[in-house]
Amino acid sequence: MDKYEVTEAVQYAGVADPDLDLFESQYPVPDGVTYNSYVILDEKTAVMDTVDARGTDQWLARVEKVLGGRKADYLVVSHMEPDHGANIARFAKLHPEAVIVGNAKTFPMIRQFFDMDMEGRSLVVKEGDTLPLGRHTLQFFMAPMVHWPEVMVTYEQTEKILFSADGFGTFGTDSGLEEQWSEEAARYYLNIVGKYGIQVQALLKKAAGLDIRMICPLHGPVLKENLGFYLEKYNKWSSYEAEAHGVMIACASIHGNTARAAEELAQMLKDRGETQVEVVDLTRTDVSYAVRKAFYYDRMAAASATYDGGLFPAMESFLHHLRAKNYQKRTVGLVENGSWAPLAAKTMRTMFEGMKQIKVAEPAVTIRSALDAGSREAMGQLADQLAQGE
Repeated sequence: MDKYEVTEAVQYAGVADPDLDLFESQYPVPDGVTYNSYVILDEKTAVMDTVDARGTDQWLARVEKVLGGRKADYLVVSHMEPDHGANIARFAKLHPEAVIVGNAKTFPMIRQFFDMDMEGRSLVVKEGDTLPLGRHTLQFFMAPMVHWPEVMVTYEQTEKILFSADGFGTFGTDSGLEEQWSEEAARYYLNIVGKYGIQVQALLKKAAGLDIRMICPLHGPVLKENLGFYLEKYNKWSSYEAEAHGVMIACASIHGNTARAAEELAQMLKDRGETQVEVVDLTRTDVSYAVRKAFYYDRMAAASATYDGGLFPAMESFLHHLRAKNYQKRTVGLVENGSWAPLAAKTMRTMFEGMKQIKVAEPAVTIRSALDAGSREAMGQLADQLAQGE
């Protein structure tokens, strides 16, 4: 099979971007990312999404090669974010006969991004509508806020393919193995889509009513085998359930004393039978990786130095991201350090209380400069409580 062949009639036309350093100008992607696009060849041809402007020339050349001189009848727009929709106007100009397919929320966004005439060449679809191409038939399902309001997914009825927009996407350009997919797909999902778990759950319910044999996302590999594995992961992530019974210790230390306390807490937890304990240095770990770890475990301890009467910035950023991504259903412990006015625990408690179904384990531990007998005893009590947590 040709490396770009999804099936005989469905061809891959996406591009890899191994040189991108920050996805959405914030998430490190050491292995780059792909911008996926597909072409369905039938009596009518349909191009499924465009790509980022970084891949314009390569994408256009690939689409033309797949079309093999045929005209493009339809361009289906699943998602207007520029990493997928950047070339809509360019494509429309090169293929003036092509009809743009989107929903009622798609076309206002097209006009926001592009100054282009849509008169007579737009097809507005709604929930459950179908578009016959010949042997293949496309069926459209709305997926608002997964993770933009105009998102929709497309189900091809004959070959039973779900074109899933950003759903089931992942960072990286070569993440075909389940283990590798799990980590980068989780980091992608939790940081980008994670806020919208309710909406993802609604989409999963729609997908449960379809006979899906293949998933074609807009980032990452086409998923052809063991689809239950990927669906189960998405169900767990979107319902905010932990993947492991263990404790993440998120640490924001200035001169090392808070970090040493975090390592000692980790050992206390291991001494109490915890087999999965991981210390994450927020000053050395990008927040997107820290967010992924926080959702992975069912418990967390946050250890932070006090800074300017509040939190050390690395911890403040981390908790801000957790709150934005709907962190919930967890037990957390608090450890603060302050040489003269320790206030980190108070600030962290307030931030956690603004999240759903968060249980704060007691006691909150106060360290004054460095661990001593009193703060060490309190930390042992906290370890007892975290080790008993569900």
